[in-house]
Amino acid sequence: MERSTIDRLKQLFGKNLIGPDEVKPLLERIGVGEIAIPELNYSLEELEQYAKDYLLVMGLPSVGGKPVTIRTLREAFGVDPDVSEPCFYNQDWYMHEDFIDRQLESRWYLLRKEVVEASRAVMPEQLMAEDYAFPAAILCAYTFFAYWFCYDEKLWYHDFVWCSDTDHNGDRIYVGKYHDVDGVNKNGFSVHRHLALRQCYAAVTVR
Repeated sequence: MERSTIDRLKQLFGKNLIGPDEVKPLLERIGVGEIAIPELNYSLEELEQYAKDYLLVMGLPSVGGKPVTIRTLREAFGVDPDVSEPCFYNQDWYMHEDFIDRQLESRWYLLRKEVVEASRAVMPEQLMAEDYAFPAAILCAYTFFAYWFCYDEKLWYHDFVWCSDTDHNGDRIYVGKYHDVDGVNKNGFSVHRHLALRQCYAAVTVR
């Protein structure tokens, strides 16, 4: 990609851009090597339409031969905010799930920066029926850490966002909410699953 195109993207998106320059602080922490800048897969007309509310994110499947996945991000940043931040929230239920080894494609992504207010407290199945396109968990994690290091700001600081991934039971993944506003849980980028009702959920009574 020509430098003039990158400069145009900077002018258009400002702090909503995570391009080759903006992602370097993140990549320096997870691997060393040349990166291949993907060609734009959006028209300039599309980008102008979404520049105000969306982040334009350059996706990279690997750096220096190391895959960019939730697993490698977790290995790089750990799970203890008392040691260093940013980090992941300390939980390990997903360590054997396939989605944490999913890589980004070598392409550009448009990812909404703020949650849609009308989507709060709405079940993901209903949102999908309304044509919401959920991002992959790796895209959210990669964007969160890249944005932190580049702009020193926290995306989805108190919010969870639904993801396109599911666990081996088909339960929907959701991520985000770095800080617990009630101060009960430690800081950390969260990776959770929304448990669907199945036959094994039932009740007993007490009298």
